[in-house]
Amino acid sequence: MSTKQKTAPLQALYEEVRTLYLADKRPWVLGFSGGKDSTCALQIVWTALAGLPSEQRAKPVYVISSDTLVETPVIVNYIDGTLARIEQSAIAKDMPFRTHKVMPRVDRSFWVNMIGRGYPAPSTKFRWCTERLKIEPANEFILDRVAEFGEVIVVLGVRSAESATRAQVMSLHRIKESRLSRHSSLSNAFVYAPIEALSTDDVWTYLLQNESPWGNDNRDLVAMYRNAQAGECPLVVDKTTPSCGNSRFGCWVCTVVTKDKAMEAMIDSGQDWMEPLLEYRDMLAATQIPARKKEVRDYRRRTGQISFKKDSDQLIRGPYTLAFCRELLEKLLRTQLETQRDAPPGEASQLIHEAELHAIRQIWRQERGDWEDSVPKIVRDVLGRDLDWVIDDAASFTDEDGMLLDAICKQNDVPTDLIVRLLDVERSTQGMKRRHAIHTRIEDLMNEEWRSQDEVIASRRALLGSQGINLDATESLETVESEEDIEN
Repeated sequence: MSTKQKTAPLQALYEEVRTLYLADKRPWVLGFSGGKDSTCALQIVWTALAGLPSEQRAKPVYVISSDTLVETPVIVNYIDGTLARIEQSAIAKDMPFRTHKVMPRVDRSFWVNMIGRGYPAPSTKFRWCTERLKIEPANEFILDRVAEFGEVIVVLGVRSAESATRAQVMSLHRIKESRLSRHSSLSNAFVYAPIEALSTDDVWTYLLQNESPWGNDNRDLVAMYRNAQAGECPLVVDKTTPSCGNSRFGCWVCTVVTKDKAMEAMIDSGQDWMEPLLEYRDMLAATQIPARKKEVRDYRRRTGQISFKKDSDQLIRGPYTLAFCRELLEKLLRTQLETQRDAPPGEASQLIHEAELHAIRQIWRQERGDWEDSVPKIVRDVLGRDLDWVIDDAASFTDEDGMLLDAICKQNDVPTDLIVRLLDVERSTQGMKRRHAIHTRIEDLMNEEWRSQDEVIASRRALLGSQGINLDATESLETVESEEDIEN
């Protein structure tokens, strides 16, 4: 194909972008993940708008990048540098682009959910992370722009060839005789996919034959893909967007795939300092092995209830135990120290932030009966310093109190956890003029399952036996987990 033949469709695409941009006053929100597809989409939009007179480039184009707070450090640094150059170049060239990083709220972050609440490592059956870490932060930004402008157009670097599901959804929501589609979940938001018809070869050809308008070297992007042997993790704005799964420019803690080939490839290419990250990720993945689940996960749900697999005495397990969560936190902080010590200057990043440590401490203290106040101790032991911890001025219990209570409870054959939780309910309502809710909370606690695991299983076996069910004949199957499984 001649250069002239290649140029004609590209010029038509530039003209399409300009026509849509000038058609109305709806601002654009462009999702940028730093990968090849989103880079190609952004570069095409930038180049197209650069062909307009400056007075016509009045409508803002918000370039948003999703930082899950558990992104691979190399990718984080690449995206941060790129966003800075985009911002600087937009100002210098009077372009309408504005960059923003969107992040999950602290109470929705990966570590607060996993280490704080005990959510197990994500899997294909229980991918609780995508909505909290990606969809919600992006959608909150979009909804803020909807509130400000009435309607917005979301520009995504998605391609039909990359995801058949996405192509089908976009065709279902396509507005008649328009290049726009209705957003699958957000009202007053519309979707434009400028590179929808491009192939992978088309994307790479464009990036290598056209210089980056903001000063990046697209060959660095090629090298990063080659070193990671990876695909990109797109900015996710709804549940139809292809999630990371088999593409690997994403979270370093991702356990949805069996092996993190991208991180392994980076280490093989000379990034040895990332080995502790891979070891930690593999440790999380190992907790999905059925035999390991029994060791690290509670036999009860977060609500205190229990569930069994159908016609079986096999428990559907709940969150990670508090003891294992303590191990996770200690190992994470040690991993952080190792990577920061061994990484090249500017490469390593903070793996867990102070705000998350405060949130985890609060959850452990208020919801999980952590009388030891473990978080400050773990931080002090590993990092050798104290944070600005909030001092609880209400009546609080110490580690020594917990050991004394445990001894008394064992003497009287009473579950220690039950008494701890009852005392915590009483403590949390101290000083209140009206304590009408305390009776409901006490009743809810008493209705939770407080028998031991052995007692629960023995009772289940007796029940099934009375129904004539042969336990030896029941199949041992992995149950599909969901958020409801953990919570309920």
